Amino acid sequence: MIKMIINFFLRFSTQPGQQLFISGDTDFLGADVLNDAMSLQYYNEEFWHTTFEVNAADYAEDINYRYILKFENGSKVIEGESHRSLSLSKYKAGILDVYDVWNHAGTIDNVFYTQPFTEVLLPKADVSKTSKIPSNTTHEFKLKAPLLKKNETLFITGSGKSLLDWDVTKPILLSREGFWYTVRLNLSQEKFPVTYKYGVYNTKTRSVEQYENGRNRFLVVDHTPKKITIQNDGFVNINTIWKGAGVAIPVFSLRSKNSFGVGEFTDLKLLADWAKITGLKLIQILPVNDTSATNTWQDSYPYAAISAFALHPLYINLSKVAGGETAVIKALSRKQKSLNKLDDVDYDQVMKFKLSTLRELFHQQKEAFTEDKGYFDFFDLNRYWLVPYAVFSFLKNKYKTADFSKWRTNKTYSEDAVQKLASPAQKHYDEILFQYFIQYHLHLQLKEAADYAHENGVVLKGDIPIGVYRNGVDTWMHPELFNMNEQAGAPPDDFAIRGQNWGFPTYNWAVMKQDDFAWWRKRFEQMSNYFDAFRIDHILGFFRIWSIPSDAVEGIMGHFSPAIPVHINEFNNNGIWFDKARYCNPFITEHIVWETFGENAAVVKETYLDEISYQFYKLKPHVDTQQKVTGHFVGLKSADDKIQKGLNYLLSNVLLFEVPDTDGQQFHFRISMEQTGSYHDLEGHTRHQLYELYIDYFFRRQDGFWRNEAMQKLPELKRSTNMLVCGEDLGMVPACVPDVMSQLSILSLEIQRMPKNLDTPFFHPKNAPYLSVVTPSTHDMSTIRGWWEEDRNKTQYFYNYLMGHYGEAPQSCEPYINREIILQHLYSPAMWSIFMLQDLLGMDGKLRRVNPQDERINVPAVSNHYWKYRMHIPLEQLIKEKEFNIDLHHQVTDSGR
Repeated sequence: MIKMIINFFLRFSTQPGQQLFISGDTDFLGADVLNDAMSLQYYNEEFWHTTFEVNAADYAEDINYRYILKFENGSKVIEGESHRSLSLSKYKAGILDVYDVWNHAGTIDNVFYTQPFTEVLLPKADVSKTSKIPSNTTHEFKLKAPLLKKNETLFITGSGKSLLDWDVTKPILLSREGFWYTVRLNLSQEKFPVTYKYGVYNTKTRSVEQYENGRNRFLVVDHTPKKITIQNDGFVNINTIWKGAGVAIPVFSLRSKNSFGVGEFTDLKLLADWAKITGLKLIQILPVNDTSATNTWQDSYPYAAISAFALHPLYINLSKVAGGETAVIKALSRKQKSLNKLDDVDYDQVMKFKLSTLRELFHQQKEAFTEDKGYFDFFDLNRYWLVPYAVFSFLKNKYKTADFSKWRTNKTYSEDAVQKLASPAQKHYDEILFQYFIQYHLHLQLKEAADYAHENGVVLKGDIPIGVYRNGVDTWMHPELFNMNEQAGAPPDDFAIRGQNWGFPTYNWAVMKQDDFAWWRKRFEQMSNYFDAFRIDHILGFFRIWSIPSDAVEGIMGHFSPAIPVHINEFNNNGIWFDKARYCNPFITEHIVWETFGENAAVVKETYLDEISYQFYKLKPHVDTQQKVTGHFVGLKSADDKIQKGLNYLLSNVLLFEVPDTDGQQFHFRISMEQTGSYHDLEGHTRHQLYELYIDYFFRRQDGFWRNEAMQKLPELKRSTNMLVCGEDLGMVPACVPDVMSQLSILSLEIQRMPKNLDTPFFHPKNAPYLSVVTPSTHDMSTIRGWWEEDRNKTQYFYNYLMGHYGEAPQSCEPYINREIILQHLYSPAMWSIFMLQDLLGMDGKLRRVNPQDERINVPAVSNHYWKYRMHIPLEQLIKEKEFNIDLHHQVTDSGR
């Protein structure tokens, strides 16, 4: 038995009620089970401590560990360090003293150990490299320095002979071992305390480049025989930052000579070529999961995936699938040319020809496919989602609907039934195998594109929608994970004044937490096969989601969930006479009817309203919900559109929504209550008191509650992936959001036209935080050029005050204006500046599209928008635009990106 005593010391200053723990992948540290983590004891005002006695011979493998902070209320925070390890077999000493510093998850340096940096953008660490430990070692110094450049390393200098008495003419250099820079010294003859400092040394020029900032470090405890002290000093404190630029475009919007009327995964390789030429380091795309619910152009909406795991057949390249089967592709050449000539994507035609061609290729290649070892490996790794998806697709096609509640069989998911339906013995097995065939080829093509981008120094950033399609594989398999009687959406904003209703079910977070968010973790794992970073669409949904009742249509009918409601007693306590019918029912008076419907008022009163008292009305039963109104007007003439909108307005003319199952005791305020006719008809005192309560409800009482909600989800989810996480934190942002995102090193999104400070009309990129992505526009907005022509007053203000120009602003966005806006973002302090391709092309008067209105990808206010935008020039031509590409490269590199 090789007896060894390990002492862990953690430098951490706690607050009353806090407790520290250590968790690791070995038995004495709880075997990575957080609830079995070992507690540390308060040692002194600087350190917490615990000790273990082990048989070193039992631990041939490295021991990996981390620290946990537990609060008095039971909540936990796990530190951000993911590379703590001990190799007990290397040390011959009988005692190991390990001194660590807590790694706060929000420490900026942690970002540089995420996938895009460790795998692509920064030099890779040799995780297998370790140096022999000299027999006379008493102290081992370790720290991280993620942003050192070529020929740079760290040195250590300090007091005492062993540290050369601060002499750096021949500095003591650290060597890189995995993610750490390390040096082992003999300090047995030194007098303690020892002061020391790190710095950066250039091995090529043999010169000291800089010392770390701040005060000297101290080593207080001296050496005793048969003991080694391991000093984990965290991060070197030097002034180094990294900044990059990227391009954003949906895959379907790419155009190349070899694609089939739509952008394809293979086109990402051409885009990576162009990105490399122009100095861009990132390609950002929209979701690429299968959305084939209706088999119509309505499936072009990329945020309504019928599977959170399956890829969309839209993006497959037929020639790559065909391989040697060239006759099949040649027969399609005429159709391919006609589709490629179109200005926009013809979704229906593309899907029709791709699926029919894929069927033909499948039947030709079926035998070879079923013997492909690569396919078997893919199937084994993905069977948990692939088999249910294939069966779902078969049943969807069989019953001609994705709405599984309307299927004659298998309405309720059964694992046994799915396995039976997927059995090779079934007559329909080719239909199942066909789905495997498509998904395998999509996987190969996207993986090849990702690998190619990496080889060229470009990372891929994906997009995770906040919701899933109501009638999809995930809700079929796991209905318990979703609130199927609710609809997710967004409250009103400048882009959608009646709010947004996405139609997705909301998440049942309480159930998801029971298995540590396994569905989310699998989703992230699947994404990491292809992507290095991802954007969380509507990250606010992890704090609270905008929940809309199933009988409503407009987003304005929703409320935040979860949220602390208003209790009936609060109205009385604030001097408000509570009248449930007055506040909760649609308030419809003669004046409101005429104001809403004008010349149609008489017809509306006769057809849709019942008079309940003199000049007061209620809606008739056949139109007393927005869903009923929508159903009533299906197929009616467009002239009725104004009446339909008016009825929806009447239904939304309320002040409060009653919380179900609370016996009329609890209520949510309707968003924008102060803009309703119901509110304006109240007497002044009631209006004032009600508004004060409204402000408290939306902007005060919820903040701590929503913070706690996010901290129960986001840390767990972020820890389950090493991808760089970016959040779309737009809209009605709670005050707690920036701090939570900062604590977790989740990059924020900063958009010039959507300032988070509501006191200013625009955000200037120069004011962006470092951990952020700045962009002038997104897929949900008009391009720079399109926006310039939308509101003359806004562009004039922008021209004078954000750009610093005198005089009248040009009527259209001239190339020099577009360029200046791009440069504002390139020179921002933000880590990433990412631009829609249309905005980059807008800098060139010859290259950009003629009509800026043709460049828009999506209009959020239009719920049934056709997502069909395509580049107007092929990527092959863009790559050859030497003058533009050289200029863009100079702009990017000159800005330090």
